[in-house]
Amino acid sequence: MANIILLGPPGAGKGTQAKRLEETRGMVQLSTGDMLRAARTSGTEMGRKVAAVLDGGGLVTDEIVIGLIEEKLALTGHGGFIFDGFPRTLKQADALGALLARKGLALDAVIELVVDDAALVGRIINRANEARAAGQPVRKDDTPEVFEVRLREYYKNTAALIGYYWAKGNLVQIDGMAEMQSVAEAIAKVLDKA
Repeated sequence: MANIILLGPPGAGKGTQAKRLEETRGMVQLSTGDMLRAARTSGTEMGRKVAAVLDGGGLVTDEIVIGLIEEKLALTGHGGFIFDGFPRTLKQADALGALLARKGLALDAVIELVVDDAALVGRIINRANEARAAGQPVRKDDTPEVFEVRLREYYKNTAALIGYYWAKGNLVQIDGMAEMQSVAEAIAKVLDKA
């Protein structure tokens, strides 16, 4: 059982690789966006807190996100956790480390998918074009303008985690521009060593 963080800018392939790990290794993807959407409609006490914040137009606090993650860490019978979209800041990284320590869990690896920013814009445009061609809705964030804002936000906040986890000896960098299967194989090698 391994617990990992997938790092990389939007469009790097984190979600794709997380889904593969769920299918091939039985890991549980903890996507904060998915957890917030599920909590909002769950009817639980935490869900009511999330709904109140989101319905009021506010930002969900780190404490609420950590609470949601703590609920998910109680799951059993899986191959470990994939943290996707969390942590995003150094404060959140410290909070996650403290939570894992309290639960007697460890972070086995932080896998950074290293990508070329210009190529990412191309990926996003292709993803939007493929959705249109398939008659599917295009994600609101799949435009070059919105993507560039998201990319700047990533580098402003989340990129600091690269140095943070490198200093802790957890960081492994993988070429995120490689073919999907090659990226999956590189991640598998990291997990097999964990």
